[in-house]
Amino acid sequence: MSVSENLGQILHEIGDAKLVCVTKTVDSERINEAIRAGAFIIGENRIQEYEEKYENILPCEKHFIGHLQKNKVRQAVYHFDLIQSVDSIKVAEEIDKRAKDIDKVQHVLLQINIGEESQKFGFLLNELVKTLKDIRFLENIMVDGFMCIPPYVPPEQARPYFTKMKTLFDDIKREYSSGKHGNIDMKELSMGMSGDYMVAIEEGATMVRIGSAIFGDRK
Repeated sequence: MSVSENLGQILHEIGDAKLVCVTKTVDSERINEAIRAGAFIIGENRIQEYEEKYENILPCEKHFIGHLQKNKVRQAVYHFDLIQSVDSIKVAEEIDKRAKDIDKVQHVLLQINIGEESQKFGFLLNELVKTLKDIRFLENIMVDGFMCIPPYVPPEQARPYFTKMKTLFDDIKREYSSGKHGNIDMKELSMGMSGDYMVAIEEGATMVRIGSAIFGDRK
C-alpha cells in the first residue's frame, strides 16, 4: 500500500485521537505525500536530521519526540510547536530559558518512564509531584500533558502500562484543574506507536506516534 493508503486506513482506525506521523529517516518528498493525504502533525527524533530537510516540508504542525540533549534545546525551541520528550527538570529549565530568548511560550509534554526501566529516559512516578511544583515557576513553558514509551512487549502486555499511564494522567489533571497553575494544562496523553496504537487508544491515548505503519520499515 502507498503512504496515502496507509495513512487513510490509520486515520479511520484511530477516530478522534491525534496522529503524529513519525518521520525519522523519511525524506521530505514522502513526508509531503503524507501531508497532502491528510497528515497534520509530523514528529521528528533528531534535530540534525530535521534541519537538513525542514525547508522542503509543507506547512504542518511539528513535534519533537526524541531524546533532547541540553545543547540542542535552542534549535528545538526554534523549530517545534510541541516538544513531547521533556525528561528532566534541567531540560525544562533550558527550554524555558531559550523560549524566553525568542519571546515564545514553548508547549511541552513530560515524558514518563512508566515501566521504570533503567535504560529509558523519563520522569519516575515518585519524582513527578516535585517536578510539577518546580515547573510551575517556569514562565515560558506550557505543560500540555504526558508522553510515555512502555516496555517493548506485545500489545496486550503493554496494556497495563497504558492503563497505569491513563490513571496518572487523570489524577494529575484533577489536581491541576482549578486554574491556579497557569502553565499546567493536562489535555494530551501521547502513547502508542505502530505496533500497539489501538491498545493505547482503547486505554485513553489522545495522541499516537506512528511511523513504520505509514512509511514502511526504516532502512
